[in-house]
Amino acid sequence: MMLRGITKFIGTRLVVASLLCLFVAGTAGRFALRGAAEQSASITVSAAISLKDALDELDPIFQAQQHTKNGGNGTTVTYNYGGSGTLARQIEQGAPVDVFFSAAEKQMGELAEQGLIEADSRRDLVGNALVLIAPAQATTLHSFQDLTNPAIKAIALGETSTVPAGMYAQQTLEHLGLFAAVQKKVVYAKDVRAVLTYVETGNADAGMVYQTDANTSKKVRVSAVAPADSHDPILYPAAVLRDSKNKPAARAFLEFLAGSDARAVFQKYGFTSAEKSAVKN
Repeated sequence: MMLRGITKFIGTRLVVASLLCLFVAGTAGRFALRGAAEQSASITVSAAISLKDALDELDPIFQAQQHTKNGGNGTTVTYNYGGSGTLARQIEQGAPVDVFFSAAEKQMGELAEQGLIEADSRRDLVGNALVLIAPAQATTLHSFQDLTNPAIKAIALGETSTVPAGMYAQQTLEHLGLFAAVQKKVVYAKDVRAVLTYVETGNADAGMVYQTDANTSKKVRVSAVAPADSHDPILYPAAVLRDSKNKPAARAFLEFLAGSDARAVFQKYGFTSAEKSAVKN
């Protein structure tokens, strides 16, 4: 009888000890998860598609810097690429975005007028040039004037209402007195990379893209560069959104993009300084 009582007592102690261990482990786990959540950060960046190659290369550099500064805890960046006008409309409709990096002042200005950006965070980061391209093996196109040649049957441009490169292209063609003559040949695309693809595949005989886009492809050649005074200055402004859920991390990302490491990568891909592009010759 006594033995049975001792066994029961020991069994009860073991059960209690096990429950205590589970409670402590569970509590520690919750604290660990809470601590990790507090230390990590994530932001969403909506950026013009023409920035994709540069930002893809810059992301691991930013991650490494954040790990160093924050004791091993970085910031996860999710990129949403597209035409600047389309991205701006998404933001207006409530898309959860922390940073907007536009290929034109127009779309950023529209968001600023609606109070959707942190005004003090806005800055022009880089510039670009607009070029006329043709398939690499084509021999007909050598200048903007050649766009009127009957052999040029399709000219790819970005949608002028949503793609800044398309807006700059129309401005250039109007400035050169060519738009009315070639308008019927124009094929519109959803973004500047789609314009590049049309020309690469031969679905268009000519197209107008940024110098940085032309630099990424061996399937096209640059036939001419748009005169700087033929279009609005090509500037890429960036800003933190008013409704950002993580403004400190978003501002840190903008600071990184304005720094020397980012500048070197942007230059590698053919972007110019914002100061240079701001001057309309």
